[in-house]
Amino acid sequence: MNIRSLTRGDGVVIGAAVLLFIASFLGLYSIDGVPDDYDLPSLWGSGPVVLSVVLAGLIGAALVVVSRGLPQPRKVAGLDLGQFGVAFTVFAAWSALGNIFDVTGGIDNIGPGSNDGAPDAGTGLILALIATLIMAAAAIATPLVPALKAALVGAPRPAAPQPYGAQPQGGYGYPGGPGGPGAPQPSFGGQPQPGPQQQPYGAQQPQAPQQPAGDFSPFWFAVPVPRPLFAEDGSPAPIAELAPGTWYLAVEQRGAALVAQTQDGRRGVLQDTSGIQRG
Repeated sequence: MNIRSLTRGDGVVIGAAVLLFIASFLGLYSIDGVPDDYDLPSLWGSGPVVLSVVLAGLIGAALVVVSRGLPQPRKVAGLDLGQFGVAFTVFAAWSALGNIFDVTGGIDNIGPGSNDGAPDAGTGLILALIATLIMAAAAIATPLVPALKAALVGAPRPAAPQPYGAQPQGGYGYPGGPGGPGAPQPSFGGQPQPGPQQQPYGAQQPQAPQQPAGDFSPFWFAVPVPRPLFAEDGSPAPIAELAPGTWYLAVEQRGAALVAQTQDGRRGVLQDTSGIQRG
């Protein structure tokens, strides 16, 4: 599972799932006139609420997040895991709304001192409704809202390559330390060793071989939006999906397309290279 494939919308879904889990330990309903030491049940004390709100919401959030992190979409009965997750979150929000209107399933009087009216929704049930509404809204809106489609964890930029012919900075133990590459280097015991032979004044320096202009140099890149990666044999079915916020290595260019290599070593053709960010 690639965590860098997660989006901001997925982060909202995860936060809502945490809030739902916390709410499940709070009160299911509240009753006027009940003493403070009276133990009212939490959401776990109601089977319908646990199954239709708590577990449905947590399972839906897990399916949404896992489907985003997989390199390839997994399908069950012809539907993606993410679609199942969205359906679970919507069902959990709908069930929480129903339980708000009918907290105790039609039983009006519960507990001591409760003969004056029906119980009200407790803190746990109210927070569960808020959490499931946020969860369902984020799961539905993430593929549609650009702000939610942005990467949750930014990918580190690859180290910039040194210019051709540049020398690294001298340091302790570096052969071209103080004095430069041509200076005598001290050996063990303090005796200087002769450096490289200096060219006479006016002699031509040997030229480094230059790379032909038409050759391709591999480079790192990132895509602005999720894009499919197709097999090199021209198969129409994608073999992977490149996610924003992750750096991939371009190893070959084929016209306007690029042959890219994923983090797990798979290679494929990226046909849509518009808007890519080079590292």
